[in-house]
Amino acid sequence: MTIYCFAAAHYGYFRDELYYLDCGQHPAWGYVDQPPLIGWVAWLLEHSIGTSLWALHLLPALAGSATIVLAGLLARELGGGRWAMFLAGLATLLAPIFLALSHLFTMNAFDPLVWTAMAFFLVRLSKRDSQRLWIPIGALAGMTILNKYGVLFWFSGLLLGLCLTPLRRSLRQRWFWIACALTVLIALPNFLWEQQHQFPFLQLMHNVRESGRDIALPPLPFLAAQAQMLGYFAAVLVVFALMFFFSRSGRPYRALGWAYLVFVAEMLVLHGKMYYVAPVYPMLFAAGAARFESLTQSRRWVWTKPALAAAMTAIGVAYAPTAVPILSIPHFLAWEHTLGVRQQKFEHTQPTVLPQIYADMFGWPEMVQQVAAFYDTLPPNVRRDTAIVANNYGEAGAIDFFGRKYGLPRAISPHQTYWLWGPRQYTGASLIILGEVNPDRMAQLCTSDKVVGNGYNPLSRANEWLPIYYCQGLHPDLQTLWPQLKKWD
Repeated sequence: MTIYCFAAAHYGYFRDELYYLDCGQHPAWGYVDQPPLIGWVAWLLEHSIGTSLWALHLLPALAGSATIVLAGLLARELGGGRWAMFLAGLATLLAPIFLALSHLFTMNAFDPLVWTAMAFFLVRLSKRDSQRLWIPIGALAGMTILNKYGVLFWFSGLLLGLCLTPLRRSLRQRWFWIACALTVLIALPNFLWEQQHQFPFLQLMHNVRESGRDIALPPLPFLAAQAQMLGYFAAVLVVFALMFFFSRSGRPYRALGWAYLVFVAEMLVLHGKMYYVAPVYPMLFAAGAARFESLTQSRRWVWTKPALAAAMTAIGVAYAPTAVPILSIPHFLAWEHTLGVRQQKFEHTQPTVLPQIYADMFGWPEMVQQVAAFYDTLPPNVRRDTAIVANNYGEAGAIDFFGRKYGLPRAISPHQTYWLWGPRQYTGASLIILGEVNPDRMAQLCTSDKVVGNGYNPLSRANEWLPIYYCQGLHPDLQTLWPQLKKWD
């Protein structure tokens, strides 16, 4: 929470945050590129504490803080003492990936907490043979499916672990199957929404794979990226966690070890982004810290515990400015250059001054201001029929959020869920078009067109350095063209 006080309102709104706020304006059981929970949370913020940067980043900070505490408690459940609890919490606090996730209002901010909570209940169930604990596990499983689908891959590994360990006796208990039914019941409305819309998420994933947008890492670089996002020294705890799970003392909890190995293997085969694995690490930190503490009890090795804590702290401090915007831009660039630390890349993007996540926080208000300046020059009767067409969800979200104070209409866009929301009443008689447009195609579709601004900002992503067009007399009209414009990528 201390980091939240320094960084909550620094830089600006992240591209995805603007999109999720728009999803909150359209509560539904699903969206093209994610399950519904993030939209519901955005709606709740809009109708409670507001959507300032302070308000938007509060829930991720609270979720991150709770994950730190829960990692420590899980270490205790696994037999660890004070040092184990401290090391598990410290690793969860300082790992660069968790510093970043705890600052951004995204689905990724909430997965580590829910996954760690499921592991906590599973460990208690194993220790006490309390089969009723499958019920909270089932409820959490359903909720996390509504947050992000990646947990399904972890569940497949966990199911294998159940079959290979003493926990398989749960498969003969009604509580396990009641929990499964509860999970399905909670997640079912989202599945029905996907079915109703011809499974847009699967279409999106296919398009992303075909486009080559994401960086696909071979096995060894993928594992090296895992170590970097954990802060290297914290990754030592993962090794000790696997030692623990596959030892005699860790046998009751071995399902968590199998779940991790299967999950990582699936991400390697499917070329998932390296941060997809992140939610599983707090539980591994807990297990690894408990094992590390038990192996370093003798006076000969007692120094290793403070040494590991100091090393994790040093790496965490070095990488913190790349994960959380705690420095001004000049100081950040100097820090990055001096220490040689870099924010990890997970998509193929054109190089710019700032790394991708930070670049996605700049340029939005200025772009909207340019659109508003031109919009105000239009006669009132033309303004009423003028649609603002965004090339992607970042631009659309920026128009809808920052455009309120200028009196701009809400944007329309063929990108992601905006395409499902449609062109509303607009025909294309008057269009302000943001982003990538083929000038020859524009000339064919519009009676007249001209450039009225540009999205250039030296700190933003290069794919936003594009002209802003004004088009009149679109033909065929927008209602006819809309089905052909779908852009899910």
